[in-house]
Amino acid sequence: FPTSTYCKMWADAQKDLDILLQKEREEFLQPETNLGKVSKMLATSYIQYMEIFRNLAAAYDHLIHQQKRAAIRPVLDSVMGRILEIKKEMVKLDNSECQYLDDILMELKRPPEDIEIPIPKYFIEENLEVLQQREKTLDEILLNAGLQEQKPVEAMTLAEAIKLIQVAERARQGRSRAVFMRKIYLEEKRTTKQEEQTGQSPDDAATCIQKVWRGYIQRKKTEKMREEEMIFLGITLPPHLEGTSSFQKCAGTVKALQGDAQDEVSFKDKLRETEGPHIKETLQDQISQCFTECRHITGRFPDYPPEKAGGAKAIFSEKTPEQVAEELAAKQEAEKTDQKGKNEKEQKEKSKEKKPQKAGKKEEDEGWKMGPSNFLSILEEGSSQFKVFWQNRDNESDFLQDHDPELIKEGKREEVEEEIRVQVAELMEEKLRNLKLHVDGEKVGTQKKGGKPEKKKKKKHQKRRQKEGTREPKLMSPARRTIDSLYQELAEGGLLIKAQAVNLSDYIGSYDCLRSSLRGTGAQPLPSAPDVRQLVALYGILPLGSQTVHENAPLVKSMLLAGPAGVGKKMLVHAICTETGANLFNLTPSNIAGKYPGKEGLLMMLHMVLKVGKELQPSVVWIGDTEKMFSKAAPKGEEEMDSKRLGKMLPQFLKALKAKDRVLVVGTTARPFEANIGPFCKVYQKIILIPRPDYMSRFGKYLWKHFILQNGGAFSSLENLSCLAQVSDGFTQGHILDVVQTVLSELRLLQMPRKPLRTEEFATSLARHTPVYKEEQETFEVTF
Repeated sequence: FPTSTYCKMWADAQKDLDILLQKEREEFLQPETNLGKVSKMLATSYIQYMEIFRNLAAAYDHLIHQQKRAAIRPVLDSVMGRILEIKKEMVKLDNSECQYLDDILMELKRPPEDIEIPIPKYFIEENLEVLQQREKTLDEILLNAGLQEQKPVEAMTLAEAIKLIQVAERARQGRSRAVFMRKIYLEEKRTTKQEEQTGQSPDDAATCIQKVWRGYIQRKKTEKMREEEMIFLGITLPPHLEGTSSFQKCAGTVKALQGDAQDEVSFKDKLRETEGPHIKETLQDQISQCFTECRHITGRFPDYPPEKAGGAKAIFSEKTPEQVAEELAAKQEAEKTDQKGKNEKEQKEKSKEKKPQKAGKKEEDEGWKMGPSNFLSILEEGSSQFKVFWQNRDNESDFLQDHDPELIKEGKREEVEEEIRVQVAELMEEKLRNLKLHVDGEKVGTQKKGGKPEKKKKKKHQKRRQKEGTREPKLMSPARRTIDSLYQELAEGGLLIKAQAVNLSDYIGSYDCLRSSLRGTGAQPLPSAPDVRQLVALYGILPLGSQTVHENAPLVKSMLLAGPAGVGKKMLVHAICTETGANLFNLTPSNIAGKYPGKEGLLMMLHMVLKVGKELQPSVVWIGDTEKMFSKAAPKGEEEMDSKRLGKMLPQFLKALKAKDRVLVVGTTARPFEANIGPFCKVYQKIILIPRPDYMSRFGKYLWKHFILQNGGAFSSLENLSCLAQVSDGFTQGHILDVVQTVLSELRLLQMPRKPLRTEEFATSLARHTPVYKEEQETFEVTF
């Protein structure tokens, strides 16, 4: 699509966002006792935010204009965070991770695909070079360690090489001979024409010239009309812009243009040259006037504000000299009474802890009310900036999609002012000392004496930090080794593995059309494949992909994928890493067995994983068969002892993760009922139950048909997908894929033109697998 399409998409998204924000101010801030109405309000806002998210993500991915992309980015991140906040309220209200929005979608006249979570492309594209270099380094380490086999190069025999050279040489000789024969043929034709040519009459010659000239003129007119039509339709550019906007002729250069950095340094230098002297003079005048007025009021020159108090910023703020003097005096007194202030703060904190309990009871009586948001202020600011800078801008005439120099200057002006403020602060501090010395008669050395207690305070703080550092767990103790050496050791030990290239959209399945009717009977239906995709995207992919979302949205440190063997738990873990470019650490009990034995070894291993994961974030820590760490049975050997120790250390590992650390712990289990449910559920914040595929997922365009076509098969009248879907009831996606790959061997693919596929071939191979029985599925439901 042209650029104007995505500009319009951005404008429509901002318009919808303004309406939605106004609606939230009216509805969400008022207490509501009707929980059904609250649930409907939240679901409607969730769907509307999802549409805004989709439009903003498409506009951000396809626009070339760097300043427009910079304006969209904070709004896009804030919309993602707001979706997670609304999802948290919906989960708290329904006491379930899956909300069934079929009725709301029907009211809004939207298909179920509208609640699919779009994954922004910038998660990967903005860090593509770093990710490619990291992948290359990991491949080299695995090859050197013998953990990865290099793709073998097929050797060619001498006879095959000679035959290939002969074929190429004979083809070359044939082409050269054809060119030679063509030259001879044209030469002979030219000579015969010259011999047969006779003189023409003047009328025939004039007619020939007229015919050629009229054809030439008409072709020129037609070409000009075609160019005017193309310019009118917006397909090509006017001639005066054709040479300067040649980049629009090639669609493949869009991403390259998005990555081109603007020459912002030149703008900064120009601002420093043109406006720098005026800014410096203005700041000096402000500070000098403040010093003079303070002396008239207090009788002496004030002390220069220290860095802790804001430095020169305290003087530049819009305050009277009396207020500045009072604040400086109050801060000096506050430094002398630190201990009293601490006691007062502790008493205030205790009183604050008691007050929310009473407020909570009032809220229960008043009804539901939306909690505070970390993203609404950013959304409102982004909306106001769009109205000021971009709403009334003419995008149709901006063929070049060039940057706006005034917007760059506004951003760089603050940086220039900050640099000049530091220089002015040093000059004015020295000037203040000279004024105190010559006018008030104060000695310059008096400030040095006042600086000694600060050094003592620093020493005291350092001692306190050292004492607190000794109390920290061994997991957080600093390591002297470099990240590269730790990365190499983890890769060579098999703890850092290469993620498979799998997208979240590859986890296919159909929406469950009967879930609303089941919920009407009081039963809680199981999540379908699209529900699983949404939960994995919300709790795993979006926070790991965006630092802003991870820091401000509801924090999810751990997630559990539970389901029978073969439902795609491992595939979803790899999909999280593929969509976000995350490192994958494999801490499965069978993988760490014997590598770091003992309690100290496990502590060192977790410390290495934590340090590398934080430094090279985003990272995913995968723990397969995680139920073994919380097994009810007593450990029999040293390996089981280590896995149980690791289970006890996981809470400590999760405590070490902060909001700024994009590290996610993902556990997978096929037998959760063998674990001690209490500590098991405490470790994992979010538990996603993945059931067997239903009939609609096995039938139609999904599992059977998709896997058969993916493996080179073809459909015929002898295949009955409905029969296969019925027979495969109880079998998982892994079973179906294994059956398809077993049947569609290389020999069978060669026989397919004369021997079409039959349903019996798949049914026979399917009978060799053991299905997931209804009793086992019910055990999963009872466990969670």
